[in-house]
Order: sequence, then structure tokens, then C-alpha cells
Amino acid sequence: MTPAIISAILRWPVTAFLARLLLVFMFLGSAIDKITNFAGAQVEMAHFGLSPPWLFAVATILTQLIGSVLILANRATWLGAGALAVFTLLTIPIAHHFWTMEGQMALIEFYFSVEHLSVIGGMILVAILAERTRAA
Repeated sequence: MTPAIISAILRWPVTAFLARLLLVFMFLGSAIDKITNFAGAQVEMAHFGLSPPWLFAVATILTQLIGSVLILANRATWLGAGALAVFTLLTIPIAHHFWTMEGQMALIEFYFSVEHLSVIGGMILVAILAERTRAA
């Protein structure tokens, strides 16, 4: 049984908003960084073999911003979470292909990939919870 104080905290609307903010924090930070250093964003895209780099940088920024805003606003949460989950999944073979590496670098990239899978799970959960609160 959940203690009453914990149950109350979990039911506060501000708690749900803060949880959504924490979930999208890395995407918002990445998008802001790419906007303020667009040249660097293009270099990053080129580094991963994405061409044309400007197009992938713009697509990344838009995906991160729009997905995050939808989750924060708790509107079309399934769409925002889905877009960020697919984006996060795609970064594994593009940027974290640990199976092609050796030694410490392979291990580090494997851990990044596992963390990405955890974020995808969080995206699925936020979409499920948004849907359940609308149905209730």
C-alpha cells in the first residue's frame, strides 16, 4: 500500500508536469544547443554520415522541440512520445553502433544504447498515462 503522502504527491498535477519535463529535458537541451550552434549541429550530422547535414540538423531540432512541447502540454502525447522514441531508437545504429567497436569504446556506446532503450520505455509510459487520464 502506498503511503498517503506519497499518493498525494503522485496525484499533484505539478508532479506530472515535472516528470514530463525531466523526461524531455535532454531533448530540449539538445535542440537549444543545436539552434544556438547550428554550424556545430551540421558538423555533428556530417560526422555521422547524414547528408545533407543542414536538413538532418533541422529535422532533429524540429523533432526534439515539437515532441517535447507535445509531451509538456500533454496534448497529442502519443505523437510527441512516439516521435522522440523513434528518434531515440534511430540514434542507436547511427551514433552508438557498439557492435562495430572494440574495448572501452564499445562498452561506453553499449551503455548509451541501453540508456536510450530506457528513455524509449519512458516515452511509452508517458503516452500510456496520458491516454489513461483522458479515458478516466
